[in-house]
Amino acid sequence: MDTVLEEKKEELREFRETFHRLHEEISKRIVGMTEIVDGVLTCLLAGGHVLLEGVPGLGKTLLVRTLAEVLHLEFSRIQFTPDLMPADLIGTNIVAEDERGGRVFEFQPGPVFANIILADEINRATPKTQSALLEAMQETSVTVAGVTHVLDAPFFVLATQNPLEMEGTYPLPEAQLDRFLFKLQVRYPSAGEVATILERTTRREMPAVERIYEGTQVNKLRGLARDIPIAEPVQNYAIRMVLATHPDNDNATELATRFVRYGASPRGAQALILGGKIKAILDERYNVSHDDVRAVAHQSLRHRLILNFEGEAEGISTDEILDDIIKRLKD
Repeated sequence: MDTVLEEKKEELREFRETFHRLHEEISKRIVGMTEIVDGVLTCLLAGGHVLLEGVPGLGKTLLVRTLAEVLHLEFSRIQFTPDLMPADLIGTNIVAEDERGGRVFEFQPGPVFANIILADEINRATPKTQSALLEAMQETSVTVAGVTHVLDAPFFVLATQNPLEMEGTYPLPEAQLDRFLFKLQVRYPSAGEVATILERTTRREMPAVERIYEGTQVNKLRGLARDIPIAEPVQNYAIRMVLATHPDNDNATELATRFVRYGASPRGAQALILGGKIKAILDERYNVSHDDVRAVAHQSLRHRLILNFEGEAEGISTDEILDDIIKRLKD
């Protein structure tokens, strides 16, 4: 029994080292975005997908490309536009010539057939194209002409959207937003961080990064994260936090009752638990605490709350509602 425990502790130590080394290597290019990098790595190792919201030029694309480099995984950047069709995303059947000179249909994979996908400005594509990505995110497969094609693991989608320029956009429906484990808000860097960015990016060469982990081993780390136990009171706390976002629930706070139309789904509770497990590992603990759940609450739930008319008119943010829930919800 002691031997098994020591082996598990060693595996979790390697998990922490890998996480921190990945963060350190990415930080050779990415300046200041500590919380964003942590959130992206957490989503990757939890087996979820991440939505990055921020204005253009903050380094979102560079972050995703750098992550693919350090993991030595196949990277694909898809620029979402109103004229992008599902076939442009997932691929299509083309007419090809076989060995006998006859004509056959041959599947031509689209850019979604990669390990790390950057869905740039996802809200600029039509709902039809957005739904094509939805199957890939949820099922890790795509279906073309009745044939299902399985995507290689790991499969990790990082989608970006611009919160300012909404003309010509198709806001993501709630069902698709719910597929993202975290929503991370990328903010402007400080003056000192801008100076560092200029120093790194206005020279002849960009800082080089090294491949420090074989990307195909990510699945092993994902399994380790899910092995972390969680006590029933902590799990119940996560459940009560999700229920507190529902305006008609007994756990709802005053702000939620007044400004929320629909609260978070059970996927929100899953995100709280998975994110909390990885937070516990990084803090060198072997079980999830209430603080771990609170630490990932905003990333896990902010995109799962739908405000009512009064909430939108008052300019209330979902983060403010979550702040109130965290403050009032007892362990």
